[in-house]
Amino acid sequence: MAWRKFNGEIIHFPILEEVEKAIERESALGYKLKVCVGTDSQVKAEATDFATVIVFLREHHGGFMYIHQEKSTKKMGIRERMLSEVQKSIDIAYALCPLLDLYEVDMEVHADINTNPHFKSNIALHEAMGYILSMGFVFKAKPEAFASSNCANKIVQ
Repeated sequence: MAWRKFNGEIIHFPILEEVEKAIERESALGYKLKVCVGTDSQVKAEATDFATVIVFLREHHGGFMYIHQEKSTKKMGIRERMLSEVQKSIDIAYALCPLLDLYEVDMEVHADINTNPHFKSNIALHEAMGYILSMGFVFKAKPEAFASSNCANKIVQ
């Protein structure tokens, strides 16, 4: 699974190693951290482009993120695509848990799903919320889900 920084720099070792280095570096500089994980997707012709991000927020001092992209040629309806985004975010969040617990870093999982029923993505809101919460994660949906709806969204556009 290839990860990169926002500036395009490729991460050449496991993402958990990179995340641990980031936590140690930022903590040594005195920053209180929070991690937000989110995924967005965009259908382009016959393929769906997914981008998953790990966003580090430094309390009152901005943030940075790591990005993973993948493509799928599988045909999906809106509900399946939204739940695929959630699954990708949960997979990463679950892998990060032991590390974030060790360093006492809070985490949220962000779903690019609209809470307004007039939007198509709302069809998957209750399933996504139930899935994320049942895994023990803090859940955020639009408009609070900036990791998926802003950060990951910029990657798949």
